[in-house]
Amino acid sequence: MAQVELLLPKMGESVAEATIIKWLKKEGDKVEAEETVLEIATDKVDSEVPSTASGVITKILYKEGDVVQVGSAIALISTEADVETAAPVSIAPTTTTTTVAAPVNEAVATQPVAVSNIPKNGENNKFYSPLVRNIAKAEGISIEELESISGTGLHGRVTKNDILNYIPKRNSDVQTKAATAASPAVIATPANPAPAQASPAQTINIQAPNITINEGDEIIEMDRMRKLIADHMVMSKHVSPHVTSFVECDVTNLVLWRERVKKEFEKREGEKITFTPIFIEAICKAIKEMPMINVSVSGQNIIKRKNINIGMATALPSGNLIVPVIKSADQLNLVGLTKQVNDLANRARQNKLKPEEIQGGTFTLTNVGTFGNVMGTPIINQPQVAIMATGAIRKKPAVIETPYGDTIGIRHMMFLSMSYDHRVVDGSLGGKFIRRVADILEEFDINRAI
Repeated sequence: MAQVELLLPKMGESVAEATIIKWLKKEGDKVEAEETVLEIATDKVDSEVPSTASGVITKILYKEGDVVQVGSAIALISTEADVETAAPVSIAPTTTTTTVAAPVNEAVATQPVAVSNIPKNGENNKFYSPLVRNIAKAEGISIEELESISGTGLHGRVTKNDILNYIPKRNSDVQTKAATAASPAVIATPANPAPAQASPAQTINIQAPNITINEGDEIIEMDRMRKLIADHMVMSKHVSPHVTSFVECDVTNLVLWRERVKKEFEKREGEKITFTPIFIEAICKAIKEMPMINVSVSGQNIIKRKNINIGMATALPSGNLIVPVIKSADQLNLVGLTKQVNDLANRARQNKLKPEEIQGGTFTLTNVGTFGNVMGTPIINQPQVAIMATGAIRKKPAVIETPYGDTIGIRHMMFLSMSYDHRVVDGSLGGKFIRRVADILEEFDINRAI
């Protein structure tokens, strides 16, 4: 009887572990190759894991809520149909040694602690993964305290992030019930997380303010994605000194062109053409001319990127934000960009993106005009050094220069704003780049063929 190990697949260079959200199959179930077996969540995106072989699942090695290292075996599959007489598979206990935030990582990753005195299941049958129990043991957190932590995992289970977020708060005397108390209460919030490679200037102890909770206020715990976004934004502001430049752009030609061709385009290509692929095309052309905007900073070194990978900030139905990436965007024509933009945006909203599709960006575009905003000051998506925001397109009176003199007409105008990392992008390069993008949009050929 052949046994095949189902491994947790590699999900990008920066993803080392994943949390099992839900098993879609159980032991004894038949599976086909490429059939989805379980759902997982990483710090990047939620995704599905397909079976690598056809057969019967004879052993599931991790439970829902467990954190598993990439490359670890998570299930065993028998590739023979007749497995009823097969002997039970004996699996040695697996010690999860995942890297977590300091100071817990040393206690957990390098010196695993026995968790025999912390049960796998609490009073309400709430499951605690080995990693959570290891962290609890290392931090001296009792089973009673674990029971009091509000979990964000499946069926309210406490995840690694839940217990790590709880640790800085555990000395606070204020409980959630303070929200309904007659007198105001104060909740101490943890200090903002320091960046992974903090410079001396970034090691200043920055303490978030204490928050007063008044009667009638509601406390809403952030979901997993919102916590990740919050940490990423704070880290970006700590790492990069932000400067934002603005230009106003006359996009009348491209507005009129799109209005003229959109029906024919959709009929021919089966896709609706929006302004986003046109903006991305202009950004790629400008990067080709000024490649030092397409860089990253590593210590005191500048990494000049070969590929132009454009991230497009996409709002999700939950109110959160995700940034799928169009790889080698400069190699695509407008039709190719349109198909990529629509596909990534649709699958982002359906939570069907693959981990690699939200990694590797070298420049990001965010369209604040979608929400009726005329301009914005976006936060850089690390480790990039620049992000551009496109504002709402509005009809405005404008001066039109002609060979016969100036005149005033109604034009379609929009603001572009770009935040950039002033460590490596000075005002000269940042200002010239955003101006060049505006020029490319203003020079759009109204007679362009689709």
